[in-house]
Amino acid sequence: MAIKLVLAEREALTREALSELLQLSGDVDVVARTGRGDRVLGLVEEYEAGLVVLDVHMPGMSGIEVAEQLSRERPGFPVVILACDVRPGHLQRAVKAGVRGILTKETSVSELRGVIREVHAGGLHLPPEMVAEMMVAGENPLTAREAEILKTAADGRPLNVIASQLHLSPGTVRNHIHSAIHKLKAGNRISAVHAASRAGWI
Repeated sequence: MAIKLVLAEREALTREALSELLQLSGDVDVVARTGRGDRVLGLVEEYEAGLVVLDVHMPGMSGIEVAEQLSRERPGFPVVILACDVRPGHLQRAVKAGVRGILTKETSVSELRGVIREVHAGGLHLPPEMVAEMMVAGENPLTAREAEILKTAADGRPLNVIASQLHLSPGTVRNHIHSAIHKLKAGNRISAVHAASRAGWI
């Protein structure tokens, strides 16, 4: 029986081409396609899919956020993630969310098809070089609030605007930013944002 798959990829051309190529094997049936992460769970339920392939960066919800949602709603559900580059923070969150297959977009369709089969059968595919990078980077030192504030501060908006947007006092925002700067050994807020972004922590 063919593997019923939901494909979530932000770029329409890539999504359509990948869907057609995956189905050529005969044992993979792409039952639904979307460019938005926040539509994935509904499509999985509607089409009774057995696996999802997720782009990391999508509107609505990121691929990592979708994986975390699936982990809460359907523990153990098979997930494969595709990314242009997999940063240590992304990999850590993906593994914690139970993602069992991670590939870069440099991979071939035949390799992706093989990983889909492997993950659907209960296997695990995490490239050794990605795992090594994750080990070197260590655990994310930021709290959820610190990460949220740094992400909001990424475009350089003033502290009082950040505070208003997150419904916090300016003093609380300032304290969290100072804490994040210290933890990341950064010289200032912009350096902290860049360091956290490079690691995939925001």
